[in-house]
Amino acid sequence: MPLEWISYQGAVRLYYLEQVAYSCGRLLYRIHGGYNAATGQRSVIEVNSIIATDGSVQASMKGRPGYTPPLNNATLFRRDGFLCMYCGERRRQSELSRDHVRPISRGGEDAWNNVVTACKHCNSHKGNRGPEGAGMQLLAVPFTPTHAEYVYLQGRRILADQMEFLRAHFPRRSPLRERLERTAQPSPARFLS
Repeated sequence: MPLEWISYQGAVRLYYLEQVAYSCGRLLYRIHGGYNAATGQRSVIEVNSIIATDGSVQASMKGRPGYTPPLNNATLFRRDGFLCMYCGERRRQSELSRDHVRPISRGGEDAWNNVVTACKHCNSHKGNRGPEGAGMQLLAVPFTPTHAEYVYLQGRRILADQMEFLRAHFPRRSPLRERLERTAQPSPARFLS
């Protein structure tokens, strides 16, 4: 299962410590080391885009159904596609805020299933009320991402083979899977003749 993003230096360290069970994806780096004094051969470590390490307690915890990834604004905004979940406008991150559907002062929690992305104007207008009390309609139901979805939402540049690997771990009815499939559909207007 996808666990986390690491640097190429971290990957080289795992290869060197013989903690890589297998690798897949495309070859990204070929790192050349020093020369062996006895044989004269130079060490080389090839780093692929996806590496698997032997399991750990941390990895098994992240794969369990009850696991909840940490909530932060940047990942929340990516989950909601940088759209205000009230007015539907796409905004820059600096123009967005975290809105508690059921306000904390009214017993709501600061949790994935109770927060949505809102532009600052809509969040201010809603104030200390629920959407109904403010006369606003919620455009999408908030959800808790799985760990694989969370890894995707962390906003790294994702290579095609990495994206395929991550999507294979998304739930079948994932809103993120549906969004990615919609955006992957080619538009006839984009083809050149």
